Amino acid sequence: MNASAARWLNEIQWDEHGLVPVIAQEASSGDVLMFAWMNREALQRTAERGEAVYWSRSRRKLWHKGEESGHVQKVVEIRIDCDNDVVLLKIEQVGGIACHTGRHSCFFQKYLADGRWEAVDPVLKDPKDIYK
Repeated sequence: MNASAARWLNEIQWDEHGLVPVIAQEASSGDVLMFAWMNREALQRTAERGEAVYWSRSRRKLWHKGEESGHVQKVVEIRIDCDNDVVLLKIEQVGGIACHTGRHSCFFQKYLADGRWEAVDPVLKDPKDIYK
């Protein structure tokens, strides 16, 4: 990687683990589809590929979104917030499903006044049919 390529990555305020939080927002609708993490390599690969690559904290490895499901996220824009410590990906969600539960968005549970959470968005595809 040349010096100018590294410069933009150096402007990110990485946390103590070398990670930055990432919000994936559907470019066409404005829907927030998911939240994830990236390390430096994931953000660089995302920019190079034009598809979202995240850092899986639980698996401790890079994760190309859609590598198993086919539901890749094509990157339309990469933005950072005013403090350079949150990344916003404006994406096109292939297949319309971002969540491993088979829903459009990971934010499908709504808080109700009676003190409970309720799933308010439908399952578009059974996860058993997505992950073989």
